[in-house]
Formats: sequence, C-alpha cells, structure tokens
Amino acid sequence: MKKKKVMFISSTGGHLDELMELKPMFDKYDYHIVTEKTKSNVKLKSKYQKRISYLVYGTKDYMLTYPFKLLYNCFKSLFIYIKVRPKYIVTTGAHTAGPMCCLGKIFGSKIIYIETFANSKTKSATGSIIYKFADLFIVQWETMLELYPKATFGGWIF
Repeated sequence: MKKKKVMFISSTGGHLDELMELKPMFDKYDYHIVTEKTKSNVKLKSKYQKRISYLVYGTKDYMLTYPFKLLYNCFKSLFIYIKVRPKYIVTTGAHTAGPMCCLGKIFGSKIIYIETFANSKTKSATGSIIYKFADLFIVQWETMLELYPKATFGGWIF
C-alpha cells in the first residue's frame, strides 16, 4: 500500500523542536520536512537528506529585509510544494508555515495546525490566520479552546 505524502513544516527554534517531537510518525508516511536554514539546524540535512528542504530564515525583528525574505519564501514554498505534492501539511507554525498552508489549501492539501505550546492564553499571529481554513486545528492547552472554539484539544507534544 502506498504511503500518504505528508509535509511537516515549521519555522526554526521552539516551533521546530515541537515539530520534531512528531518524528515517531514520520516513517508511517512518505514525509518531507520544511524549515528555515540556520546554523542550529543545518545538521538535519545529513540525517534527512532528500526529505528536508530549507527556506530563508527571516524574522520581523529586521523589518527592512523581512518583506523581501517573506516574498522569496513564498516563491520557494511554491516550488517545494509542487515538488513534494503533499496530501497533508502538518505544522507547529510561525510565519514560515503560513504561505505553505495557504498554497496547500489552494491546491487541495489537508491542513493540520498545532498551536504552539508557548501560547496558553493568547493567539499566535499565524494561528489566527490558519484557524480560519485549517482542516484540523489542535491546541495544547485546554484554556486555548476559549480563543479557538472549533479547535481540538490535543494535549502537550512534549
């Protein structure tokens, strides 16, 4: 039986740490990982080889360059999406995941968004956007169900 194609995507740092907690699931699927390229995670390439792609690291802390990096990442996301053609996109969020989830929705992928563990009382910017069209929106804190009433409480990833 052919395995379903699943893309796991997040920005770097804590979001990626959360996403990598899902790695026991990877072998159940024809998976591909997407994250931002930084010194701290470039080593993932040797472990995952052709199953990982990198976007440009960008943060809103550098507003002069952020719009250009975001635009570049949108185009690169389209290229990666066409190459991988996932049936599902699973993300723990942040800005890097936003464009990919939008592309996935347009092209028919199912979107599974896991709101970050760091938020127990406030919505994330990316979560607020993706909540509107995600096929499954999971929160890690029960208190978050007040902010996202149609979400599913999944408990902590860690």
